[in-house]
Amino acid sequence: MTKKQMKLIPYTIQSVVDHANETPVGVELVQAPAIWDKSSHGEGVVIAVVDTGIDTDHPDLKDQIIGGRNFTSDHNGDPTVFEDNNGHGTHVSGTISASLNQNGVVGVAPKSKILSLKALTGEGAGDYEWIINAINYAVDWTGPNNEKVRVISMSLGGPTDVPEMHQAIQKAVNQNISVVVAAGNEGDDNEETFEYAYPGAYNEVISVGAVNNELELAPFTNTNAEIDLVSPGVEVDSTYLDNQYAKLSGTSMAAPHVAGALALLMNLSEKEFGRSLSEAEIYAQLVKRTLPLGFRKSSEGNGFLQLNLIEKLTNLNTPATNAKDNKN
Repeated sequence: MTKKQMKLIPYTIQSVVDHANETPVGVELVQAPAIWDKSSHGEGVVIAVVDTGIDTDHPDLKDQIIGGRNFTSDHNGDPTVFEDNNGHGTHVSGTISASLNQNGVVGVAPKSKILSLKALTGEGAGDYEWIINAINYAVDWTGPNNEKVRVISMSLGGPTDVPEMHQAIQKAVNQNISVVVAAGNEGDDNEETFEYAYPGAYNEVISVGAVNNELELAPFTNTNAEIDLVSPGVEVDSTYLDNQYAKLSGTSMAAPHVAGALALLMNLSEKEFGRSLSEAEIYAQLVKRTLPLGFRKSSEGNGFLQLNLIEKLTNLNTPATNAKDNKN
């Protein structure tokens, strides 16, 4: 096992404030509120966030946490203390499932639950072994009511392909857990050059690049042959340390939009099909709801996440059908 370290994908703090608007721009852009009712707001879906921990007292998060564990040397190595001492994990978790409580911010799937797995220290770094142990823990975890993890979200990366990490991810996917990973921020604003970070470069993960709120490709976002889709990653509003809120930028902020979206799609699609769906089937439902923006596939993958796209297409078809019926 290599002792090289995994790190947080670099991100930029735009601002930190005491108050925020209820629905962040990014949550609106991916059209999450449009399918909340049909998807029960993601209720019943557990998402494991492998990151720097979580602010367990934050008013928008405290009711969303179903469990957690510390795999790092922080907090004297106490496995039961997964408190965030960086801010990154708290921000990511808020984008996924901050509660719909008429205050602060709301996440993409505001009734989903977070299993917070602290695998990175307050400095934003961690041994590969910590990451691997966190992934394996998520796969084997069972909740108080026999809940199982359906999604793993990882906004972290490194330049090294570690076979043991790849195997842990493959095991997760084989257990029908969707693994969402930030693509990386080594981009040079040139679509012709490729940048790879691991685990984002693995084919088995859902690799997420970033766009801004005008749906323009973020200059920092990695481009490569494994990008699956893009979502908001510039000046993203979410929860932060000390009951605060922050605007951060990075593919780290794009990935949790997709993790939360999967919770909504799992509920919506499994209700429609009347059965559980495999990881591959859930992925198919996700990419059905992407809108090409005109960039190269190596930049945007299938396109921009648009959760109400199917409903929009159905509505477009309805007037034509009605007109035909009236003519007859």
